[in-house]
Amino acid sequence: MEQDASDRRQAACTADAGLQSSSGASEHRALRADSGAEAERRPAARNRRSTIAAAACTTKNSSAAAAARRRSFTYVETEAAGPGGSSGSRRRSLAAPDLMAVFYPPNTLAQPTISDTPFDGAGAASWEPTLERAIRSIVSIKATCVRSFDTESSGTYTATGFVVDAAAGLVLSNRHVVNPGPVVAQAVFVNYEEVDLQPVYRDPVHDFGFFRFDPRQLRFMQAEEIRLAPHKAKVGMEIRVVGNDAGEKLSILAGTLARLDRTAPEYGAGEYNDFNTFYMQAASGTSGGSSGSPVLDIHGDAVALNAGGSSKAASSFYLPLARVVAALGLVRRGQPVPRGTVQAELEHVPYDALRRLGLPVALETRARAAAPQAQGMLAVRAVLPGGPADGRLRAGDIVLAVDGRAHVDFAALEAAVDARVGRAVHVRVWRGAAEHAAALHVQDLHAITPGRFVEFGGGVVNDLSYQVARSYGIAVGGGVYVASSGHALGSAGAWRGSVVLRVGDAATPDVDAFAAAVAALHEGARAPVRFFALDRPHRQRVAVMSVATRWHALRMATRDAATGLWAYRDLARPAPPPAGLLRPLAAPAHALPASLAPAGRVWASFVDVAFTAPFLVDGMRSTRFRGPGLVVDGARGLVVCDRDTVPIAVGDVAVTVASSVVLPARVVLLHPTHNFAVVRFDPARLAGAPPPDAPLDAAHYAGGRRLEQGQEVHVVAVTGDQAPVVRRTRVAARTMVATAECSPPRFRCANVEGVRLDDQPVCLGGVLCAADGRVVGLWVSVSSQDASGKDTTAMVGLDVALLRPVVDALRATGRAPPLRSLDVDLCPMRPAAARAMGLSAERIAQAEAAATPERAPQLLCVAGLLAPNTPAAGLLCAGDVLLERDGRPVRDVSELAAVSAPAVDLVVLRDGRELSLHVPTTELDAMETRRIVHWCGALVQQPYRAVLEQVRRLPSMVYISCTLYGSPANSYGLRPGMWVVEVDSQPVATVDDFISTLQALRLHCSEKEGTAASRYVRVTVVDKSLVTRVLSLRVDNHYWPPWKLEQDASSPSGWKTVSHL
Repeated sequence: MEQDASDRRQAACTADAGLQSSSGASEHRALRADSGAEAERRPAARNRRSTIAAAACTTKNSSAAAAARRRSFTYVETEAAGPGGSSGSRRRSLAAPDLMAVFYPPNTLAQPTISDTPFDGAGAASWEPTLERAIRSIVSIKATCVRSFDTESSGTYTATGFVVDAAAGLVLSNRHVVNPGPVVAQAVFVNYEEVDLQPVYRDPVHDFGFFRFDPRQLRFMQAEEIRLAPHKAKVGMEIRVVGNDAGEKLSILAGTLARLDRTAPEYGAGEYNDFNTFYMQAASGTSGGSSGSPVLDIHGDAVALNAGGSSKAASSFYLPLARVVAALGLVRRGQPVPRGTVQAELEHVPYDALRRLGLPVALETRARAAAPQAQGMLAVRAVLPGGPADGRLRAGDIVLAVDGRAHVDFAALEAAVDARVGRAVHVRVWRGAAEHAAALHVQDLHAITPGRFVEFGGGVVNDLSYQVARSYGIAVGGGVYVASSGHALGSAGAWRGSVVLRVGDAATPDVDAFAAAVAALHEGARAPVRFFALDRPHRQRVAVMSVATRWHALRMATRDAATGLWAYRDLARPAPPPAGLLRPLAAPAHALPASLAPAGRVWASFVDVAFTAPFLVDGMRSTRFRGPGLVVDGARGLVVCDRDTVPIAVGDVAVTVASSVVLPARVVLLHPTHNFAVVRFDPARLAGAPPPDAPLDAAHYAGGRRLEQGQEVHVVAVTGDQAPVVRRTRVAARTMVATAECSPPRFRCANVEGVRLDDQPVCLGGVLCAADGRVVGLWVSVSSQDASGKDTTAMVGLDVALLRPVVDALRATGRAPPLRSLDVDLCPMRPAAARAMGLSAERIAQAEAAATPERAPQLLCVAGLLAPNTPAAGLLCAGDVLLERDGRPVRDVSELAAVSAPAVDLVVLRDGRELSLHVPTTELDAMETRRIVHWCGALVQQPYRAVLEQVRRLPSMVYISCTLYGSPANSYGLRPGMWVVEVDSQPVATVDDFISTLQALRLHCSEKEGTAASRYVRVTVVDKSLVTRVLSLRVDNHYWPPWKLEQDASSPSGWKTVSHL
């Protein structure tokens, strides 16, 4: 089923990884924008709401850069609620990029991570010498997740780590810092030396992982290390948590260990969650940026690893280090870390609850005698369907023994299971009133932890992971997980958090099957996709996906454990459809009942127009739009729609005829001031006659008549489900269409008069007809913003005469006509106001003489300039009252809004005096944007018309329209709305200059490959307020190769991508 647009809701633009922007008015046509490109219009901080069992909210203490989570533009920053809408947040708040790190004395070979210092701090006078030594081992981690993957979303964050092996360059931090997906990270030591970090291990379940750095990169200090001492943790121990808390360079937080057997914190469904382990707890009040900080005793040994905290209390949660020590030894020796699972989640249950579960007194007595310090036993909390324990263990089973040994704590049980990967373990459990035994195959946990993903249509899919499957209680391997929907999957509504089961007629249990299914499709085709949303796994959906791979790369990435990079390989693309599949299809028109007259005469000329933008350029905050179109020339396939349906030229257009046949179309014209666009489809793709031309009223089309107040009209419009709406009403008022400058800048309707109706139906748009069914006006949606920056839409009636210059030229020549303008924003002015500005009595009488019963006397005033670099900008000023054009009095805006002459002679009133001016006009581009350049995650283009309106002067012709999440541009401060004026001290005035500089820069970097200096580029930018900044940007051509997109008339879409600049 296809997406319905009846409510005109503007949905998230990312996150998808997918994108979440503020919603527009209820009648906005934008359907949904998804991160496809995951652009910078999402909320700023990587805050994810979550709760813990005791209703307190737990947060992970890594921190995100303030601009990292905006799903395409950095103009408004809001917090995003995570799954469940809970009140807390996963703390990934802003941390400064210049955070500190530290070292310590080297470990011994005999006991590299276990301290033999007894737990007795009586001899230590203070913490000062311990902390002075420890802070030299703690590093600030700056990391960027370059692609959404599994439970993580793309973006930038900062956290903490500490050196645990100085010789090998091993740094311990949290798993959610090391990240399961592709990550680029650096560590900053206490002396502000920066080293590259390579992720070498992240645990599939527990919240720890290791980075590696090259100690030779440190030139001004020697790395030291902190010893791991998990056995020293005691209740009542005084501790210090040292790290990058709240983005500070160094924070030292004090606390006292209160619990060693706390349940692992819950961060929310669909998020990363630890399980099958105890956590420690203390009231140290850690917050964003402190993830990965060592929890130190007074001797400077790490007794735990800081991982999360509560946003409603000072409680902090620490991961015990027993399993970390085991993994470190193997990583140090370059050996794989065995991890086993039976896909069952356990929990520690106290003895009083165990008795209620049926545990006999004899078994309790035996368990207490075997482990006097234990307060309970382990029990099965959940069993994943399809796993080794499915059908053999049940929730509530009390674990008595594994391979003949009793285990009352998680670490010992996990060690036993890890040692049996690929083999069976024998488990005895107490269930109800009897003992049961089962032999369970131990599965390799790494095998069900994804290490590959496919980039498809601007989105990312990966194998369904154990983490996600456990979170929702579904089987592993049942489909591919949508980490970011992008352009293609977003067209079917398969957003982030969906699981795709089938593409076309092929099942997709893994990414290999998904890639094969996509390759079997045809480019430009429409294929069914079967999927379900994880929050509703019981409800499968089938929707139609537009197969569009021409805009983005189609490739598979595989994690390379040796380098930490993800290696790409291109995948087979869908082939063009064979000629046999392009046979014409019939689209029979459906007659309307007589009760809907006069709609029957025009209804056959209506088509449905859908537009999807692959990139957020030209100020777009959404990527999917839909609305009605009117066929004005069926033989040539010309369709007119409003610019709230087709807002920009870069994208895919689909025209649906008679609700039956979907045809590809191309943008022919985007009117730069009036609110309409023209698209063209190929009539040869239809069997039989094309849709008839709309019956335009000759007098209104020629401009001899226009819509006036009190005139009776019939609204013939379309609802979201393509049903007709017919209503007889009257024109309530005729006024100038008022729209505001938008942020980010985007097209707005200007210098045109429209009408409002007495009784306006709720619809997507349509036409205004006379009683005989002839079209006298267009009923269109006009997009704008209110004072708070919220998107708004309004329905407005436009004279059909506005179409005549464009439609007549397209019919005659097949090309859009030249469009010229004075490039000023006009507004009406009453004679009384003009009199106060010094207008003579004769001019006032002239204006009053031009008044009609339908229109009060008015004049036109220049409200502002629409571009700072046009000839008119040097001659006209805001506040000028326009009196004459070419010797004739100016009566309404239609005489000035669109002109065809290269220049006009104007008489204006300025400062109480009349001036005669010869003003050249400006030729406007009917397509506006014709080229886009991508570099390091920034989409660069020539400033478009809406941008020119909002600046005093143009710093350059190189404008940043969008930055993508997880990119260097996003990480190092390039923001949408900036102009690039220099790259590495080379001035760049045009996009061509920019491309030439990038080509020279790439050659220069390749000659100096391997040096740190070659990877950083100085970029001088100027913002909207003309403030200049110099940014240092780290170039990453592996994950973010440069490319350009330019218009190409020979391409089916009208665009072609050049992969290498």
